[in-house]
Amino acid sequence: MSTPLGTAPGARLAFDPEATLAALASGPRADRLRHVHEVPARPASLAEWPQWVDPSVYAACAGAGVTSLWSHQREAADLAHSGSHVVMATGTASGKSLGYLLPVLTALVEGSAAPTGRGATALYLSPTKALAADQLSRVQAMAAPGVRAATYDGDTPSEERRWIRDHAHLVLTNPDLVHHSLLPLHERWAPFLRRLRYVVIDECHVYRGVFGSHLAALLRRLRRVCARYGASPTFVLASATVRDPGDHASRLVGLPVTAVTTDGSPREAMTFALWEPGPLDEGFGATAPTDLGWSGGRPADEVPSGPQDEFFGQSFSAAELTDTSGETPARRSATSEAADLLAQLVAAKVQTVAFARSRAGVEALASSARRTLEGQPRLAAAVAAYRGGYLPEERRELERAVRHGDILGLAATNALELGVDISGLDAVLLAGWPGTRASLWQQAGRAGRAGTRSLAVFVAADDPLDTYVVNHPEVVFGQPVESTVLDPDNPHVLAPHLAAAAAELPLREADLEMFGPDARRLVDALVARGILRRRPTGWFWARSDRASDHVSLRGSGEVVGIVERRTGRVLGTIDEASAHSQVHTGAVHVHQGSTYVVTELDLEAGTATAVRGDPGWSTFAQSVSAFDVVGASDEFSWGPIDVAFGNVRVHHQVTSFLRRLPGGEVIGTHPLTLPQRTLATKAVWWTMPVDWLEAVGVAEVDIPGAAHAAEHAAIGMMPLVATSDRWDIGGVSTALHPDTGLPTIMVYDGHPGGAGFAQRAFGVFEMWLSATLEAVRSCRCESGCPGCVQSPKCGNGNEPLDKAGAVRLLEAVLRHAPEPA
Repeated sequence: MSTPLGTAPGARLAFDPEATLAALASGPRADRLRHVHEVPARPASLAEWPQWVDPSVYAACAGAGVTSLWSHQREAADLAHSGSHVVMATGTASGKSLGYLLPVLTALVEGSAAPTGRGATALYLSPTKALAADQLSRVQAMAAPGVRAATYDGDTPSEERRWIRDHAHLVLTNPDLVHHSLLPLHERWAPFLRRLRYVVIDECHVYRGVFGSHLAALLRRLRRVCARYGASPTFVLASATVRDPGDHASRLVGLPVTAVTTDGSPREAMTFALWEPGPLDEGFGATAPTDLGWSGGRPADEVPSGPQDEFFGQSFSAAELTDTSGETPARRSATSEAADLLAQLVAAKVQTVAFARSRAGVEALASSARRTLEGQPRLAAAVAAYRGGYLPEERRELERAVRHGDILGLAATNALELGVDISGLDAVLLAGWPGTRASLWQQAGRAGRAGTRSLAVFVAADDPLDTYVVNHPEVVFGQPVESTVLDPDNPHVLAPHLAAAAAELPLREADLEMFGPDARRLVDALVARGILRRRPTGWFWARSDRASDHVSLRGSGEVVGIVERRTGRVLGTIDEASAHSQVHTGAVHVHQGSTYVVTELDLEAGTATAVRGDPGWSTFAQSVSAFDVVGASDEFSWGPIDVAFGNVRVHHQVTSFLRRLPGGEVIGTHPLTLPQRTLATKAVWWTMPVDWLEAVGVAEVDIPGAAHAAEHAAIGMMPLVATSDRWDIGGVSTALHPDTGLPTIMVYDGHPGGAGFAQRAFGVFEMWLSATLEAVRSCRCESGCPGCVQSPKCGNGNEPLDKAGAVRLLEAVLRHAPEPA
């Protein structure tokens, strides 16, 4: 049997996930284990080696232990070799890399015999630098003769960049560099682009929402510039398992794409547990035992922020995972519980990755696990954090340490979800719902990558969706993964890309069809604003600055560097929008387990200056917001209930911050002078008459609390129906909205122009509200808790909240839903 590319051959020590789980759930923690699901093993489906593969490429693969293919690898490779655009959507560690490397390396090896030495080139795009670096290591290890591969990103020294442009066959980069460097300077890349045979887009399921819309526009610009040099590359995409990957890939590329979805790789069984933390006053229970199911010891060398959730004009930073209400949470946080589980697994030398939902959560999880293990310094040192914002050398050292077993416990954001080749993990902890079922399975698949049985534990946060999941396991195990939300026609995204395209090459009438039906209208608007100039031969960029500088692909705008004042060392980076609430003057910031206090935020210079030291308190930003309903683009009525989807404007300003002691006591409120930010976006909202609400049991005086509680729960449940994260969306509820004249509940996309989340929720409104009602009604608390109607983002201190009123409101709304046809 061959070893698929990207897995680690060799003998493994036995790992028993059932015994490990039993030890974790022993004693007083038994009732925290809510459900156990066994994912059965999957046998291999082998395929013959294709005849068209260059013999030297086959020899390189055989040298890496790969002598036969899984069926999906062969199917995708054949399609790509024949010139068909293809997307592979199979499980984690299914060897998707080989599916695109076979045709790519074969073309590059054969092209190396051309007089120029570069008869064919290929471009590889990944969403993270770490993944591109990992793929480069993989290609270099194969040592295909004559193939020169190199990464080209923000870390590449300037002296190397020219050599890469002039000599590399395979360039591994990210969409940001294509946007900021390759396309604006395409003349320098002309020899490379003229021979471009393949474009590989790895982890394409990540490109959803606004990020996906940006990539769709970018790929159309790339196709257009390639055509200028006579190239028409074949697109090969790799994805986690998503619903309808062919449609998603086609929308990204703008061309028909064939989907390969039958996974031929073998997979050992996985034990998947759903875990609900206990009450806060219980703690975790017994100390970590040293035997959790291993037979034998491990070798000696082992080791939006998004938008805000508003009510009556106030909000807190969405980056904070702690409950900002000052009330005692009903149960332990997912971060604390996962930290204790991680410490117990590390103590038993079970190599584990624990995923948290934010940078702050990752740092807190790793720090807490290290504190639990402080009596065993060697084990405490084997716990680390991995997240975005680290410097490149920090990330790569962490990846090396995990591969070599120096790190046994790793707390990570989804930066590690994206296919970085770290094999040999035994267990995965998921601290809170990761946003989508696709991400859930992608993260869980990080364990067992070496072909052994594995353990995955989902630890529920105090959140309506998480509570719903642990009480309804069929949501995870009985449902297909979601389809991916993507709007290539988002005018807020497309217009600046059209301007950038005109700066690269003058836009002509024939080009506009590639960019969709609204392209002509947007081009005319750009002309009216003096951004483009119309000439008989097309539309030209009319300004002296760089068009690409006006577009941030990841929707984050400007980047702020966090700088240590004493040394001048850059600790990390953060997007400018998040900087307002997370690194404002006076903010407490955690980096790699060390605490800093921000002494100055200079938005014009793009720096936040910080000094090291733990003041003994944490900080929480407060803000004020206002909302305008611009207009509805779609709507329907359920009797007295009017439901709409359309355009809104959100005005937001961080005005102050609180200092809180660890026990929750507020010790100070401090004003801030930061500029207002305005977001033009999409929202779904519904209105209800006051007299109707009174008739269903919600008195006028109770409307604010009932609507507020329903809004919180609806925000929490939206990821169930749209491929959003809770931090991608915001909301408002009011007893009298000035634009509707009625009690109104609104949930909006936290991205300019919208991201498709609110539109998806509008399309499945009844399903969305039904799940919301069930989550609130089935929660065991008496008057509301973070597991149903309290929100960690609420700027009004989770007041007023009326759980019973929310149930009556939602029940009454759903009674007017139309009968199924």
